[in-house]
Amino acid sequence: MTFATVLPAVLFGFGTSLALIVAIGAQNAYVLRVGLRAVTRVVVPVVVVCAVSDAVLISAGVAGVGALVEAAPQAVVVVQLVGAGFLLVYGAFAAKRAIRPVGALTVDVAPTPALVGTPAGGAVSADGAARAPQARASEAPAASPPAPAAAASQPAPAAAATSPAPAVAPARVVPAVLAALAFTWLNPHTYLDTIVFLGSVANHQPPELRWWFAGGAIAGSLVWFSALGFGARLLRPVFARPAAWRVLDAVIAVVMVALGLRLLFGL
Repeated sequence: MTFATVLPAVLFGFGTSLALIVAIGAQNAYVLRVGLRAVTRVVVPVVVVCAVSDAVLISAGVAGVGALVEAAPQAVVVVQLVGAGFLLVYGAFAAKRAIRPVGALTVDVAPTPALVGTPAGGAVSADGAARAPQARASEAPAASPPAPAAAASQPAPAAAATSPAPAVAPARVVPAVLAALAFTWLNPHTYLDTIVFLGSVANHQPPELRWWFAGGAIAGSLVWFSALGFGARLLRPVFARPAAWRVLDAVIAVVMVALGLRLLFGL
């Protein structure tokens, strides 16, 4: 088997996969929002979950599991109902953020090297640790010795704030990953696109090229989710404006509710 024989199958799988997933959907909208708000340690596992899930489902389709899915419509109905409920609830929360954007307009980025003032009068360094403003003690008048002594006896204003900022806390990874799993595995269209459709197209290839087609399809999924998750940061200047977040959340709400109703009523 030569490279010239394999390459068309890989490119065919790559293009077919992109044609299916490059669309405004629940999963893509969620990955986009994570890419806009979260730091790298949150974006990476979300992208990995989406890409690995697609890889598992595409491989299952090539292996022939698509026939089992078609033979078990009851299981698809259960997934359809659960997925519809999940999308409707998430769409309601997105609509609430669009109407009352409380706490949803900040981008979760790591602290900058510049010092940021704190309410207690201290400053936060690049590692997120607060430290006391030593300049004030040195600027105190020499004729007033009690002032430096009092300053020395007092603890640092924000000494307890030595932990990283909440935006980069590891706890954020868990709900993000769980949501990514839900958007992937509770959407019956995911099974139809990957297991049934891509699996069917792959099995129409010559036997020696089926897994090359699958490899191209998996690569297309990985490239897309990586571009969506990590490329979203290029849009952060746009989303520095509260109005942009409200528009995005409104669009996400419409997409989620529309998809949820479509799943619920089988439109």
